[in-house]
Amino acid sequence: MLATQPHILVVDDDPLMRELIGGYLLESGLRVSSAQDGAEMSRILKEQVIDLVLLDLRLEEEDGMQLARQLREWTDVPVIIVTGRRDEADRVMGLEIAADDYVVKPFSNRELLARVRAVLRRYHVKQNAAPSLRGTKRRAYRFAGWELNAWARRLTNPQGSKVVLSNGEFNLLLAFCEAPQRVLSRDQLLDLSRLHGDEIYDRSIDVQIFRLRRKIGGDQELIRTERGAGYVFATQVEVLN
Repeated sequence: MLATQPHILVVDDDPLMRELIGGYLLESGLRVSSAQDGAEMSRILKEQVIDLVLLDLRLEEEDGMQLARQLREWTDVPVIIVTGRRDEADRVMGLEIAADDYVVKPFSNRELLARVRAVLRRYHVKQNAAPSLRGTKRRAYRFAGWELNAWARRLTNPQGSKVVLSNGEFNLLLAFCEAPQRVLSRDQLLDLSRLHGDEIYDRSIDVQIFRLRRKIGGDQELIRTERGAGYVFATQVEVLN
């Protein structure tokens, strides 16, 4: 399963439901992780780049509504809540705390998939329309099939394998992702990547970029040199809040 495909987190304390929902979403071309409780949900959100959370409000040991509130405090990741047919109050409360949609049990797999895809489309449109402001907390970036998890400081290649970066390489790549398709001078990159101490001199950027190019090389030249001006991250970048 390629890293570019949307990644869905299914939160449900019923193992059979997790298996049925997860299996269908996988067959439909989505990546899927599952969690049985809030602690496991939190761990996965910190370690993985999640595009959408499918959250059952009626967990046996925990308050699903409280987990939904926590999600909204931590991140802007889209949330679809799952409720019972008669739980109108839950649906209203869920939407009031900014859940993106809800699905009512029992539901068909096709309805669930349609709602997931609709929410992902809306979120993608919203992210593309919003200006990228430095200082805004970002969850992750996707570019040319790669995935940079800002929370976990983890880079994943298009095949889904982890690529180890030094602290300087990570900060430099993060700076490029925050300002794609713009010419950045060495001085700007020193500032944006927050290199410090013995690393603060112009040629340190050249060395870091040489090393970074080797790690994210391949068919595409993602980091392009602009002679006399600096460097350009020459690819489209998708931002996830």
